[in-house]
Amino acid sequence: MTYELTDDDRWRIALAKDRRFDGHFVTGVHSTGIYCRPSCAARPPKRENVRFYASPADAEAAGLRACLRCKPGDVARDEAAVRAAIDEIKASDGLPRLEELAALTGYSPSHFQRLFTRATGLSPAAYARALREEKARSALSAGGKVTDAIYDAGYESPSRFYDAMEDKMGMNPSAWRDGGRGTRISWAVVSTTLGPMLVAATDKGVCRLSFDEGPEELSRRFPNAELVEGGTEFERLLTDVVSSVEEPGHSAHIPLDVKGTAFQEACWKALREIPPGETRTYAEIAAAAGNPKAVRAAGSANARNNVAVLIPCHRVIRTGGDLGGYAYGLDIKRELLKREGLK
Repeated sequence: MTYELTDDDRWRIALAKDRRFDGHFVTGVHSTGIYCRPSCAARPPKRENVRFYASPADAEAAGLRACLRCKPGDVARDEAAVRAAIDEIKASDGLPRLEELAALTGYSPSHFQRLFTRATGLSPAAYARALREEKARSALSAGGKVTDAIYDAGYESPSRFYDAMEDKMGMNPSAWRDGGRGTRISWAVVSTTLGPMLVAATDKGVCRLSFDEGPEELSRRFPNAELVEGGTEFERLLTDVVSSVEEPGHSAHIPLDVKGTAFQEACWKALREIPPGETRTYAEIAAAAGNPKAVRAAGSANARNNVAVLIPCHRVIRTGGDLGGYAYGLDIKRELLKREGLK
């Protein structure tokens, strides 16, 4: 399913001066005859004087000229610089230095750092590390040897990989690849006002929260893990989880053990940053994750969320206000939003 920005969305973006949408449309101000980036720092024009265009060429075809303040025509150069840096990062065996990437693109290091971070949501160094981690994860998922996957991904040694992945993977790499082999997962099914709820956790945090599922679903997800009904230690975590479901919006302190691609994890982080009582569109989540064009991928990341409510995918709606879908049914989604003060 494709989600498109409406002119109302574009107007809100322009009022917010959101740099993440620079290059995705321009704002034409027909009372002055100029067009701007969405992030232009100039005083907002009157809405009735504004039209939106897909590109500078479209705006110029309508008789508008480029704003001298925000220079919307430079966006293409900025995008090309970011793409060139990403290509260099992907081709490199190590982690390229910021100065090297800046020299490649013709920008100063400080300016390029800001430019890259604005475009991707990550600094060049963090982006390179995320790519390396994702490459290792993909190799592990494919069933290869752990040491081969680590070295092929560009890590100098297994110890560097384990240090980098500490607190990120929960299960060790081979266990994650092999259906949880060697990992102990505690679980319980509890009654809530939303129906029966499955909660499962490793020693790192909650790895599954779902409705109307039982241990058989957990066994399919982690066929080689040791699944045990939760004991006293688990009950304390379970109490916190149940409270966060009955009163959504109070779960930031609950530890999670979830994994995905770098983009999926960026989407999940963006979801956790939505304040209770507010919603976001799939397009806004894609932008917050660093890629405004990846709206469909943001929807997919939403669907792959393994810990309902704790990562609040129920707060994401379609452009235009339609609730969209929800893995556990729209009745539960409506109720969660209602509990947060939304009708």
